Amino acid sequence: MLAQYQAIKREHADVILLFRLGDFYEMFGADAELAAGILNLTLTSREVGKGRRLPMCGVPYHAVERYVARLLAAGHKAAICEQVEDPKTARGLVRREVTRVLTPGTVVEDYLLDERRNNYLAAAVIAEDGWGVAAVDCSTGEFAVTQGTGEEALLEELSRIAPAEVLLPAEAAQDAAFAELLGQACGCRVSEFAEDDFELDTPHEILTRHFGTTSLRGFGCEELPLAIHAAGMALCYLRKNQKSALEQIRSLTTYSLSQSMILDAATRRNLELTQSLRDGGRTHSLLWLLDETVTSMGARQLRRWLLSPLLDPAAIEQRLEAVAELRRDALLRASLRDLLRAISDLERLTSRAAAGTANARELAALRDSLARLPQLIALLAATDCAPLRALAAGADPLAELEAALRAAIADDPPIGLRDGGLIRPGYHAELDELRVASAEGKDWIAALEQSERERTGIKSLKVGYNQVFGYYLEVTKPNLAAVPADYIRKQTLANGERFITPALKEYEAKVLGAHDQIVELEYELLCDLRRRVAGEAARLQAAAALVATADVAATFAELAAQRGYIRPEVDDGEAVEIKAGRHPVVEKTQAGERFVPNDARLDCSDHQLLIITGPNMAGKSTYLRQVALIVLMAQIGCFVPAAAARIGAVDRIFTRVGASDDLATGQSTFMVEMNETANILHNATRRSLIILDEIGRGTSTFDGLSIAWAVAEHIHNSPRIGAKALFATHYHHLNDLEKTLPRAKNYRVAVKEEGERIIFLRKIVPGGTDRSYGIQVARLAGLPHEVVERAKQVLWSLEQANSVGSLPPRAPAVKPPPAPQSQLTLFEAVPHPLVDELMTVDVESMTPLDALNKLAELQARARAQEKKPNHGEHRDRNR
Repeated sequence: MLAQYQAIKREHADVILLFRLGDFYEMFGADAELAAGILNLTLTSREVGKGRRLPMCGVPYHAVERYVARLLAAGHKAAICEQVEDPKTARGLVRREVTRVLTPGTVVEDYLLDERRNNYLAAAVIAEDGWGVAAVDCSTGEFAVTQGTGEEALLEELSRIAPAEVLLPAEAAQDAAFAELLGQACGCRVSEFAEDDFELDTPHEILTRHFGTTSLRGFGCEELPLAIHAAGMALCYLRKNQKSALEQIRSLTTYSLSQSMILDAATRRNLELTQSLRDGGRTHSLLWLLDETVTSMGARQLRRWLLSPLLDPAAIEQRLEAVAELRRDALLRASLRDLLRAISDLERLTSRAAAGTANARELAALRDSLARLPQLIALLAATDCAPLRALAAGADPLAELEAALRAAIADDPPIGLRDGGLIRPGYHAELDELRVASAEGKDWIAALEQSERERTGIKSLKVGYNQVFGYYLEVTKPNLAAVPADYIRKQTLANGERFITPALKEYEAKVLGAHDQIVELEYELLCDLRRRVAGEAARLQAAAALVATADVAATFAELAAQRGYIRPEVDDGEAVEIKAGRHPVVEKTQAGERFVPNDARLDCSDHQLLIITGPNMAGKSTYLRQVALIVLMAQIGCFVPAAAARIGAVDRIFTRVGASDDLATGQSTFMVEMNETANILHNATRRSLIILDEIGRGTSTFDGLSIAWAVAEHIHNSPRIGAKALFATHYHHLNDLEKTLPRAKNYRVAVKEEGERIIFLRKIVPGGTDRSYGIQVARLAGLPHEVVERAKQVLWSLEQANSVGSLPPRAPAVKPPPAPQSQLTLFEAVPHPLVDELMTVDVESMTPLDALNKLAELQARARAQEKKPNHGEHRDRNR
C-alpha cells in the first residue's frame, strides 16, 4: 500500500495528498505533519522498517469536505485519492487514483465557495514591454483577459480582481520582492507555472483549439500576445487540475482598463466599497448597503459593477433608464423580483454539471429555474423601456432543456446518487420494468409472513432482513417443533432460530438484483443528463447574464423607491453638481439623528479646489466621502442619495483619508500618507476626482502645513493634473489659498457656540474658519475636566509662543519662527523677577504719584531686559 501511495505522491509532489483507506482519508510524511498543525489533528506514525516510522494522520471520509476547506483557506492545494474499484471484487491491492486536485482558484464545490462573489484564478505574465492578465472563474465559466503596462498597474488590477489564486511563471513567482508586493495587493496563494506545461502547443494554439476557432479576432485579443499567453497558462493549469471546468468555459472576453473607472486599493479601502474600515467585514460597506439582490448571480454582478464603474455616459444612461422604468412601475418591479427569487444559481449549477458533481436535486433546481425564464423574458419584453426590451430581445428560454429535465428528474429527488428515486416513472422503459419486478418481489415477501403463519400455525413467525443473510424467517424456541421440513437453518439465536427457503431466496435475488440494477441505471441516466446540461453551458451562461442584469436593475430601483434616491444626470462635462447630497451608509446606520444633506459644486473652471475646515466630528470626512460615493454610484448606473445631481463622468477617484503605521513593511503613518499622496499627484488627470482628508498630520505642524500647502497648489496649478479636489484640513491657514489661487474656494462646517459648548450643525457653508475647536471636542468626548482646563492653558501658551499668522502665497517661503530653547514655556510657567515684584506691590496703599513712579521704574527695567542678547529673549517677551 505504501508503495502505491508513494507512486501517486510523486506525481502530485506540490499538494497535500488525502489517500483513501477504508473509512478514512490518510496523509503521510511531510503532508501529515503540515496538515496536523492546520487541522488540529493528532499526529501518529506507522513502522516502515527497522527503527523507521512514518508520520501519519487522517480524517473521516464523511467529514473530508470541511477539512479540505480549511486546507484551502490556509492557501494549500489538496488532492483526493479515491479507491476506484470495489474492494469486494478487487484482486489484490485496491486500485486508487487521484480523482480531484483542489486549489483555491479551481474549486467548484458549493461548500468551498461564497455564493455572492466570484472565485477567480488569475494568471499573469510579465515582459519588458508590459504584462497580460487572465481571470477565470471555474464555478461560473467567466473568462476575461486584458493587457497593460507598468508594475503598479498590474498589481492594482490583480488587487481589483481579488483572485483566490494567482498563477505566475516560475521566474516571477520566485522573485521575492515581487511576491511581497503581490502579497500586499492580493494576499492570496501564488502557484508556479512551468513553461514546459505548454508542451508542444503555443498559448495561441491552446486557445483556438479549445474554442474551435482559427483565430482569436472574434474575442478581441488577437493582437494582445501577453493576454493570450496568460489565458493559455490558465487553460493549461485547469487541464491539469480541474479538467472538467473546461466544459464550462465557452467564451472569452477582452476588456481594457480604459473602459472603466480605476479604483486603486486605497480608494476601495477609504470609501469602504466592499469592507468596513471598522472591522474589515462586509457590514457597513457600500456593497452591504446596495446588495438587496435576490439571486446569487445578481449579487456577483453587483460586486463587479461596483468595482468597475463605467466611463461612457451613453452606457451609464442605458442602465439608469432601466432603473428608472422599474422605479416608476412598482407592480412590474415586484413581479420581476418575485420571479427572480425562484431562480437558482444557473452558472454554478451548470459548472457542477460540467464537473460531474451535480446531484439530482441540483438538476431539479436547474429545471425549476429554467421554467421561470419564459415569464421573465415576457415581463421585460412587454415594457416601454428600450434597455429592458433589449435585454429580453433574442433571450433564449432553453425550453427543450427544461422539458428534458422535467421529463427525467423526479419531482423531489433525494440528494444521494445511489439512493434510488432519481428518475421519474415513464422516462425509461427498462427502468420501469425493473421497478415493477422489484415491487412484485417486495409484495410477495411482504405477503410471505402472513402465508407462512397460516401454513405453519406459528403465530410469532416474522420475516426479517439484514446485510449478512438477506431476507430470513425467524422462529422463537417454543415453536421450533412446528418448523416445516423445507426450512433451511441459517442462524441460531439465544431466543430462537433463523431460516430461509428456496422460494424466499429466489424472490430475494429478484428484488435485490432489480434494486441494484435500478440504482446503476438511474445513475447512468443522471450522468447523461449532466452531460447534456454541460453541453448547453454557453446558452445557460447567457441566461444567467440576463437574470443577473435584471436583478441588479430591479435592486437599484427598489433602493431608490425605499430610500428616496434620485436619477442623476451623467454627461461628458467636467462639473459635479450635487443638491442636498447624503452619505448613503451613514444615513442608514445613524440612529436618533436626522442626516443633514449638503450641496457640492466642483468643476475645473471656478470651483476646482474646495478647502474645507471645521472641527473633528463635525462631518468633514462624511461630506468628502459622500461626494465620492454619489459620483461612483451614478457611474455604476444607480440612483443616488440627493435631491438632484449632475455628474461629469470621472476617470478615477483618488482618496487620501486617514492612515496608520504599516508594520508589515516598516512604514510610519507619515510615510503611508506620503506614498498615497505621491500616487495621486503622479496619476491624477483633469477628469479625476481627488479626496484629501488631513494631509500632513503624521509629521510636525510646520512640516505638515507646508506639505499640505504645496500639494494643494500643485493640484491647482499643474497643467497635467487640474483635477477636481476636496481638501479637508485642520490647518485653517490654508484658507489663505483662496486669495492667490483663482479656482480655490473656502468652505467650513457650521458650528453653533453656546458659551464654551459647541453644537455641530453638519452644514457645509462658504467661508473659512480660524478655529479647530479641538478642546471643545475633547470635552464632548468626555476628557476629565482638569485635563480640559489644563489644555486650555497650554493652548494659550502655544498660541502666544508660536503664532503662525498669515502665510505667504507659496509654502517654500514659509519660515517657522525659531523654536524656544526650553519646552517649559509651553507647559510650565517660568518665574520672572519683574512679574514677581509686580505681584507683591500693594496697589491699594499707593498714591497715584507712587503708582506712576513704580510703573515707570518697572517699564525702564523691562526695556533694559529686552535689549539683553540672552537665550531667554523669546521666553521673556512672550510672557
